[in-house]
This record gives sequence, C-alpha cells and structure tokens, in this order.
Amino acid sequence: MSANRRILEKLFEAGAIRVKRSRIFEESTEPRPGCTDYQKIEGMMLGLAVGDSLGITTEGMLPEARRNACGEIRDYLPNRYVSEPKGFPSDDTQLAFWTLEQMIEDGGFNPDRLAARFCRGRIYGIGSTVRGFIKNFKSGELPWFRCGPRSAGNGALMRIAPMVIPHIKTGTSELWVDSAISAMITHNESGSIGACVAFVNILWNLLGANEPPKPDWWVETYVETARELETETYQPRGGDFIGYDGPIWRFVLDQVREAYRKGLSTVDACNSWYSGAFLLETVPSVLYILMKHGDDPEEAIVRAVNDTRDNDTIAAIVGAAVGALHGRKGIPSRWISNLYGRTAEDDDDKIFQLLDKAKELWWD
Repeated sequence: MSANRRILEKLFEAGAIRVKRSRIFEESTEPRPGCTDYQKIEGMMLGLAVGDSLGITTEGMLPEARRNACGEIRDYLPNRYVSEPKGFPSDDTQLAFWTLEQMIEDGGFNPDRLAARFCRGRIYGIGSTVRGFIKNFKSGELPWFRCGPRSAGNGALMRIAPMVIPHIKTGTSELWVDSAISAMITHNESGSIGACVAFVNILWNLLGANEPPKPDWWVETYVETARELETETYQPRGGDFIGYDGPIWRFVLDQVREAYRKGLSTVDACNSWYSGAFLLETVPSVLYILMKHGDDPEEAIVRAVNDTRDNDTIAAIVGAAVGALHGRKGIPSRWISNLYGRTAEDDDDKIFQLLDKAKELWWD
C-alpha cells in the first residue's frame, strides 16, 4: 500500500475527508504511452495558463458589461499588474504550476509538502477559501488535512490538472487517491473533491484520445464519476434555477444537457446558471463550452473568456481540457509566445522550465 493510500484510508476512518468512499479509488487506469511525445501534456498545462491569462483582466465582469467595455477578447489585455498586453498569471496558473514544481522536487505527490508550498509566495487574485486554508496552516494549530475549509468553490478544480503528470505511464489507481487528497488540501467538500476527481478522469481520457468526443460524452463522463463521490446538496446563488436543491452532478445531468438540446449559445446558457466561482456554476459552464466547442480549442477558450463571469478560472479549466485533447499544437502560437510564463512576480519562463523538468523526470 502506498503512503498516500494509507493517508486516504486514515482520512476515511477518521471522517476527515468529506467525500464518499467510491470504487474509483480501486480502479486502475490505462497508461497513456501515446503521450510520450509530451506535446499533449504541454497542451494541457499551457492551455490552463493561456485561459487564465486571457481572462484575468476582466475577471468577475458580467459578459454583457465585458463586451461593452472590451469588445470580444481574443488576445491578452493589459491589467492591474502589467501595462503591456502579455499573458500574466493569476492564482489559477500559480497554484497549478506550484503543484507541478513541488511534485518535481518530491518525485511525486506529497500532500504535506504541497500544502506548505501553497503558503509561500504572493498569490494574485487569491480566493477566500485558499486564504482561509493558508491562515489555518500558518497558525500551526492544525495538521495539513484539517486546514482546508468546507467549500464548493472552484479553487481546487482550477489547479488539479497536473496531478495526472506523475501517473501518465503507470496506469494505477493511485491517480484517484492523489487527486482526492490534493483537492481536499484547500477545499474539503465533496462537491469540490468529486469535481476534481471527475475532471482528472476527463483529462486522462482526453490524453489518450485521437479525436474530439461526441458532445454528450462530456456530461456523461463527468457524471459517471462525480455521482459516486458527492454527498452534499447545493442551491444556486442566482440565475434561472433558484429552486434547485441537489448535488452538482444532478444539475449537470439535467440542465447542461437540456441547454444543449435547446441549442442555447454559450453566453445564454452560462448566464442561466450564473457562471461564477461556485462549482454549481463553474462545472456546468465548463462542460457546456466543451460540448459546444471542444473540437475547436481556440473558440472554446475564447467563449470561456467572453461568455462567463469567473472567466479566468473557467477559461483555465477549459484550456486544460482542450489542451489535453488537441495538444500544444492546438493552442494558438501567439498565445503561447506572448505568455510571460511566470508563477511569481518576475520569474519569466518558469512554467516552460517546469514542463521541461517534468519531461526529464517522467519521460526521458
């Protein structure tokens, strides 16, 4: 039994991880030898960084107000951190690449050390849940596994993609173990942990795919995993579904498929469920955009940036998915070349260096 599986078992026994004990934690994965050229992993991580950087300037704006102020955004804009139109990171890129950096240093996923890494350095656009986690961790009064607040915000989902990287050639159930533990570090809630494991499963399948899946696949694949993990019910904060009270997976199954059946545009569908940082808003937005535009990575990211409220995070998650499917070659080169590549204030090209190091460690 691996060290992390022993940790997960103890967390279940103590009731310290808020997720259902599911059969997925025993299911082996199929290795992804087709990724040995590495460009699909690069696409996944660079797609995340690109989506984040395209969205950061107008994060939190309603789509109509954003369009009135900026027109349709298809390239980087200056923001409060930099005066030139280049790709600057927010917390999405930072926490995802800090995760990769720490796993490179440790030769794999060590939850205690990753928790400590999240508490070092300035985080741009930090969310309230991660801020709460850092406060708890730095107090020294709680072990790392009791520092994550109960939250169904999207702050764990936005950084979960690199968890697949150390497992890409092995094909074991440890991927699901590591993903669940990584998620609960900052967001110890079944909706968040379930979403993270379900999205990792989507990424795993995309890394082995040779062509875009059919539209229904996105919802069906997400729901198949998440329904076995969620234990909580949630209510919308706004939009057209105020009366809903249930799990995230059920909302996705019913409302995302119905929006697609009706042929709603991405902006109309995402407006209907509000498209903010709450996972009951983020997950439907991500999946609907992928249903509509998963075959076109540029358009998928552009729609996420323009048509949602929490657009940097939704675009980062969409970017990771289309990057895993289409590879680095599917991400417009102008977006990649104009990334600063930072994980901090002035470490230009750091994300590219980390991707090179990961390749050396787990591929070469």
